[in-house]
Amino acid sequence: MKAGDIPDSPVDIPATPELQSVVLSGGCFWCVEAVYRQLRGVREVVSGYAGGAADTANYRAVCTGRTGHAEAVKITFDSAVLTLGQLLKIFFTVAHHPTELNRQGNDVGTQYRSAIFYSSRQQHDVADAYIQKLDAAGIFPDAIVTTLEPLEAFYPAEDYHQDYAALNPQQPYIACVAQPKVEKLRSMFPEMLKKPGTP
Repeated sequence: MKAGDIPDSPVDIPATPELQSVVLSGGCFWCVEAVYRQLRGVREVVSGYAGGAADTANYRAVCTGRTGHAEAVKITFDSAVLTLGQLLKIFFTVAHHPTELNRQGNDVGTQYRSAIFYSSRQQHDVADAYIQKLDAAGIFPDAIVTTLEPLEAFYPAEDYHQDYAALNPQQPYIACVAQPKVEKLRSMFPEMLKKPGTP
């Protein structure tokens, strides 16, 4: 897959003076967070949980796969620099595999599902239109299984999960799963990367 083969989202949300945010789930939050921290216009990425109740929003409970939560990331971004549609292009092509149902590779369970937790009708409509366009274009050999779920709440994960990939580059899972995604991003979309030294 080459960057030029991937269509843009057919609709998008206009830039706003205030920062925007979106919550995405695509398998282990360490990996998704590692990808989005590289992008220009991204101001903050927080790993956490979405889809379940407050009393089960902890790693031990979520790992059982019985809480309704998904491991997710909340991405806060400057929409004048990077649009929701562009964030979703990275989500579908780099951050995870959107055709794997309730799993990502060896990580299996509903907590690893592919999901977009929308906080507005606009977010829902952009995501829905983009999924339809990608499926119609045959970008993937199988249909996209990403769910669109209303964002009821986002619960930040425990402190040790935040910026985990950057702080633990030698950890085997990070080296084997997260780092290749970051390298894919750098190869496919170099123009979307933060400049060195940019927070």
